[in-house]
Amino acid sequence: MNIQSALPSLSNFKELSESQIAEFRDKGHTLTRGLLSTEEVAAYHDVIASAAAKYNTEKRKMEDRDTYGKAFLQVMNLWRHDEGVKKMVLSQRLAKVAADLLGVKNVRIYHDQALYKEPGGGPTPWHQDQYYWPIDTHNTVTMWMPLIDIDVDMGMLTFATGSQKKGSIFNTEISDESESQFDDYVKKNNFEITRANTMKAGDATWHYGFTIHNAPGNKSDTMREVFTIIYLADDAKITPPKNSWQENDLKSWLMSKEIGTPADSEFNPLVLV
Repeated sequence: MNIQSALPSLSNFKELSESQIAEFRDKGHTLTRGLLSTEEVAAYHDVIASAAAKYNTEKRKMEDRDTYGKAFLQVMNLWRHDEGVKKMVLSQRLAKVAADLLGVKNVRIYHDQALYKEPGGGPTPWHQDQYYWPIDTHNTVTMWMPLIDIDVDMGMLTFATGSQKKGSIFNTEISDESESQFDDYVKKNNFEITRANTMKAGDATWHYGFTIHNAPGNKSDTMREVFTIIYLADDAKITPPKNSWQENDLKSWLMSKEIGTPADSEFNPLVLV
């Protein structure tokens, strides 16, 4: 049997309330409960875990890694390599939530990520996702979905509420430096710090590319298994890279398309049909 046909379709839509959409646009983040059912997330859990294990390249011991390396095991763009993961990444249900939150008719894929924080894994420093993206719009969103039930001891995603309204703040990658810079900035601006106490497998948070966020270390004895998908508004265009990471993203996720052209490479398909 074809792996795609054996998996749940995720083709039906989940309607968001106007208040939840307004919350996202004001606060820069929101939480959707039960986006995938227990049965649906169980099916995709195994597919994603298998693909992440197959394509993971991190072989160093924890003590030999830098702060970024200790934060999580990260495997990107699994949808390009695995048909089961592709079915989830290109699903209509998730894309419709992204489009509704951003207020656009359609969204493009930027890339996906399996983010597995190991037992004893370190904190993820404060950062802004869009530091890494050579994209001309603030209308971007990251979906962050645990594939198992998690609580605060496992590294819950944490937001500086309203921080997206300031746009790009520091030209700093995820690091001890970004943690220090953003921590001072968050405190000086009195942003409310918000996180869920628990999330069920199949729940998802959504945050703008410029929403400042972090995650504590994993104090539990269980791997924190999370899958993310980054969406761009359908009219996003490519901008000149501002740092070496954006230069790499231009090559890796945008197929070195010309500056000023739409972010519509083969790796960035429109999702809603």
